[in-house]
Amino acid sequence: MNDEQYAFVFLYAIYTALAFFTQGTILGKPIRLLTTFVHEFSHALACMLTGGQVAQIEVYDNAGGVTRFRGGCRCIISPAGYLGEAFWGFIFVILSGGRRTATFAGGGLILALLITLCYAPNRTMVIIAVFYSIFTFVCIFIEWYVFTPLLHFVILYFGVYFSFIAVNDIFDHQVARAPPGSDAYALYEDSYRRCSCCYPRCIGLQWLIFAILLQITGFVLGYMLLSEECENGGWFECIFHTKVDFFDDWNWDELMNFE
Repeated sequence: MNDEQYAFVFLYAIYTALAFFTQGTILGKPIRLLTTFVHEFSHALACMLTGGQVAQIEVYDNAGGVTRFRGGCRCIISPAGYLGEAFWGFIFVILSGGRRTATFAGGGLILALLITLCYAPNRTMVIIAVFYSIFTFVCIFIEWYVFTPLLHFVILYFGVYFSFIAVNDIFDHQVARAPPGSDAYALYEDSYRRCSCCYPRCIGLQWLIFAILLQITGFVLGYMLLSEECENGGWFECIFHTKVDFFDDWNWDELMNFE
């Protein structure tokens, strides 16, 4: 285990503990609202990808939210919220280890936040979009021009928190109970009403297992990609011993040099 891997494991544990102890508190509210945005944006993205039209994306001060849409495949849109939290948490964790990949993750988050402003956001959603866009951009600027590493820590924190809240929320709202109006109940009504093995809480259990597996996989891949064997190789080259890296030909030093 090298120094970067020690730091990754240590920070992952600290961030998980921080997420556990700050959930439901005023200290954890800002990142909780960002997680709600990820949930709602995942619904919206699933709607767009299945041919639907998104009318509005809202996030409320109580950490709730709603995405209003027309059309699309509801069987994909309904689970996309919670599974989207887990998926993007997984992606952020494995992207956090490298300077370029962390920058890519931060840029993607900024883009998603700005896109949301085009879909009749409420006041809280506007505040989230503006604040986190500026915050993430500042972190990227500091990472490249002032001090490194910084962005790695921020992206890892986002990823760990998204993953933790996905597991926690799925258990609390879709497994322990799945009332009418919940995402699991909506999927049950749309697709599985005739299937005795797919009651809402059973659907929630399937989502919970998927979210936990994603969290474990993200941790393992994030740890693996920081190994000395992977230091000079691309992702796929390291994991699958096949050279496929979309960023190899990008001269990031020139791209980030505005002088």
